[in-house]
Amino acid sequence: MPSITSRSSSRRSAAPRPIIGRVVAITGGARGLGLATARALAGRGARIAIGDLDGDLAQAEAAALPGAGPHLGAALDVTDPAGFAAFLDAAEDALGPLDVLVNNAGIMIVEPFLEEDPALTRREVEINVLALISGTQLALKRMVPRQRGHIVNIASAAGKTGLAGEATYCATKHAVVGFDESLRIELRGSGVDVSTVMPGLANTELAAGMNAGRGVALVEPQEVADGIVEALEHGTPEVFVPKRIGPLLRVQSVLPRRVRDLIAKGFQTDKIATDVDRGARAAYAARAARALAVEGASPAAGAAPAPAQDVPAESETPVEA
Repeated sequence: MPSITSRSSSRRSAAPRPIIGRVVAITGGARGLGLATARALAGRGARIAIGDLDGDLAQAEAAALPGAGPHLGAALDVTDPAGFAAFLDAAEDALGPLDVLVNNAGIMIVEPFLEEDPALTRREVEINVLALISGTQLALKRMVPRQRGHIVNIASAAGKTGLAGEATYCATKHAVVGFDESLRIELRGSGVDVSTVMPGLANTELAAGMNAGRGVALVEPQEVADGIVEALEHGTPEVFVPKRIGPLLRVQSVLPRRVRDLIAKGFQTDKIATDVDRGARAAYAARAARALAVEGASPAAGAAPAPAQDVPAESETPVEA
């Protein structure tokens, strides 16, 4: 089946590249940000492969996607490289050569670092960093020889700052930002683009029991999906959701630490991951516990796994949305 993707550069292109006809694989695509993205791209004519830890849900959501399709839903544990490769193989067999990989799967632990379960720490790094790197390499080995393709990695505004209660999570998001920046340099002139999407705290299950700070609204999943559409249409290297986060983070980075701390205290963004309603997060924590049990790890309250999640894109950053 033919695949439609124009050769691109590392810079934002002026004329929008059509989404129609592109084959897009999305990890953690059966819920939250991943599902919103799948629907947005399918509605624009893309052929979507949803990979999710919950294979039955992935199949059901893929079958319900808009557009002419065809679409695919399959079980996927992103921490299993062989399984990841098999998922991409299945996507290409069913839909055509892979044009886009959206690394959306991820988890968020909300705990003081000294209370963080070491098993959860390792799991968070495995999913948010190692699996993303592995999946990116698998996709690039398909894209680079064809001299076309696009990697979209969902990071977080937390990848540009720090936040109490999410030390490991922030570290994983910083890793993604640095990884993508390096890849853009390596892939210059290859015809393959790399986009990093950095949202604020999003209105999904991942943010249950949390707030984005005084006077700050949660980001809606559709806003993040729109940001990903922008990245694919224009080859945008970095996408902040909402857009105003970008300038705020850049200004924050040059301010004295004391001033940054005062701003965070004033907007109460220093409490985003420390003043948490554990009861409101109970359902998410329970599902996280079940997912960890499969891996043989012991869950901790307020933690969150399952690559089938609406990952990172929910930063809890001092200046988020």
